[in-house]
Amino acid sequence: MTDQPAPVRPYTILSCAMSVDGRIDDAGPDRLRLSNEADFDEVDELRAGCDAILVGAGTVRADDPRLLVRSQRRRQRRLAEGRTAHPLKAVLSASGGLDPGARIFTTGDAGAVVYTGDGAYAAAARRFAEAAGVDVVAAGDPPEPGAVAADLALRGVRRLMVEGGTAVHTAFLTAGLADELRLAVAPFFVGDAAAPRFVDPGAFPYGPGRPMRLAETRAIGDVVLLRYLLDGDRA
Repeated sequence: MTDQPAPVRPYTILSCAMSVDGRIDDAGPDRLRLSNEADFDEVDELRAGCDAILVGAGTVRADDPRLLVRSQRRRQRRLAEGRTAHPLKAVLSASGGLDPGARIFTTGDAGAVVYTGDGAYAAAARRFAEAAGVDVVAAGDPPEPGAVAADLALRGVRRLMVEGGTAVHTAFLTAGLADELRLAVAPFFVGDAAAPRFVDPGAFPYGPGRPMRLAETRAIGDVVLLRYLLDGDRA
């Protein structure tokens, strides 16, 4: 029996928590809590089932996330399956101007990849030259989500979780590179025009003539979970 060929891109799940008016944060200095512990635990299970987690540079700068699997039981399960305890981390950054000391690059056991613009690659490679386990990859000018997805597939990533922020979600959705969309809707409005939205305006393929398919709707406490299936371009 021969091994199956690597997929053209990973099966891709976009995950986002937002307010009723579509905001993923407020305009204040502190991170706005948009979900609850039960939903966080479900997201942790989803992370544990993925091979990589991807975010944008803005998320790294604003939140300094670790993007780790929180549950020890889930980490042990991954190790028992012959995988790393945590998924690979990926960051989409056109400039590559990120701090190598950020927690996303210094925690976990699976390493990280920074996808940057072609013109910014040389400077970014120098910046991360001494960062253990961090690869820098030129992915176009500006970086193309399709090139990112293809490179992750070559790295053995079969399930990818995209956790934002706005520009990254917009890029993957407008490119038709998402297979699932998981939205957790908080029971309040932010009401601030300066607050970031789930997506920016764009040419989305999922319009009235090609709607997404609602696969699940469920209450998680006061939060509403909406899970859609998308006809992603998996040529």
